[in-house]
Amino acid sequence: MPAARRTPFVSLTIFRVSLGVPLCPRGLKFFEVGARGHQAESPKLKMKPSDLIYDWNRALPAEFLPAGPVLLNDETLRDGLQSPSVRDPSIEQKIEILHLMESLGINSLDLGLPGAGSRAVEHVEALAREIAGNRLKIQANCAARTHENDIRPIAEIVQRTGLKIAAATFIGSSPIRRYTEGWTEDFLLDTTEKAIKFAASLGLEVMYVTEDTSRCDPEMVKRLYSTAINCGARTIVVCDTAGHATPMGAFALIKFVLDQVVKPSGEKIRVDWHGHCDRGFAVANSIAALAAGADCVHACALGTGERVGNTQMDQMLVNLKLMGISPWDKQDLTELKDYCQAVSRATGVPIPPNYPVVGEDAFRTATGVHAAAVIKALKKNDIELANAVYSGVPSHLFGLEQVIDIGPMSGKSNVLFWLERHGIPASDEVVERIYTRAKASDHTLSEAEIRECLR
Repeated sequence: MPAARRTPFVSLTIFRVSLGVPLCPRGLKFFEVGARGHQAESPKLKMKPSDLIYDWNRALPAEFLPAGPVLLNDETLRDGLQSPSVRDPSIEQKIEILHLMESLGINSLDLGLPGAGSRAVEHVEALAREIAGNRLKIQANCAARTHENDIRPIAEIVQRTGLKIAAATFIGSSPIRRYTEGWTEDFLLDTTEKAIKFAASLGLEVMYVTEDTSRCDPEMVKRLYSTAINCGARTIVVCDTAGHATPMGAFALIKFVLDQVVKPSGEKIRVDWHGHCDRGFAVANSIAALAAGADCVHACALGTGERVGNTQMDQMLVNLKLMGISPWDKQDLTELKDYCQAVSRATGVPIPPNYPVVGEDAFRTATGVHAAAVIKALKKNDIELANAVYSGVPSHLFGLEQVIDIGPMSGKSNVLFWLERHGIPASDEVVERIYTRAKASDHTLSEAEIRECLR
């Protein structure tokens, strides 16, 4: 025990959990706490927010965390448009979204399914020309059924534009789908082989996609992927098409594919995860898949897509950055909200106020206790502290800031801060009028309502 001090201190002891994991992850420096719970005063001490947060997210062994680098494939302009509630954006709108994907560092995108008809061909070709003409870094792929009539249009667009485009050929896999369609296992294997060989004969790289992998029996998973790899596919896409998987299931499935298919093949194979959000697990499943060893996640802005949608690309970007996973830990994401708003405008999908990070309320508070803590941090001239004290997502990393409003749950500190931010003298009378109005209201006051109290 340390020698007695004139000021009593509470000692902090860190134990190990039953897994044998030290409960002192990176990023936390413990400081002594006085007997009344106050930090020991030091005139020169200024703590960083990272020094003041115990990060339980890092308490597990490294093998339970995604290693990186992680790739992201954007499905917004193809799978994201399968929602019955969305509009198919114009070519101009799609090009705007494409450039925002490029700005965010997204690695690749699905341009569309040209086998669907002339409109799809026109849009896919326009996007391909935009990428080639501007020498964008983002890579391209197109969806196709495992059928020559879907694969051939991709090769024709490649010839006309000069852009390298991978063929993401998909086929159902699960027993329930096989039973419903009347497909035999041999039919699926033969169809897989013919489609991949045909695509390869046209000079296309192949991404082999098995729909409903998360409900497929292990033996068929092995046979389909092994056939695809033997025929030349170098990317395999594991799909949770019906949104059935849990994070544990996603982890187990990816591990199975790596251990039972990829490693025995002896080939360098990229493994992708494509998930849906029917059970609300889309982002969690994607992180679990990465932790299990997947290389790439497919996702859509705002989680658009069939039924309740795909994995949310914006939330993947946020979490990969905050988890410190390469290369996203270094990526500038200040245009994230622009990307989401562009997709919202183009598709007609609204952004809910409480949507993570880019929703109107994500960094906005009118609650007295919360606002008071943020205000105290801002008065220390410490933006990072203000963005961390009541938020797990630092707003400045995404080009945003904390907003303090005034409502029925506000304290007078909200009123004083609001007036100060708007350059309005805070007389006792004005503060009282606004405060009284807020307490009598059933909603957060608008700026117009606050200014009415100034007259």
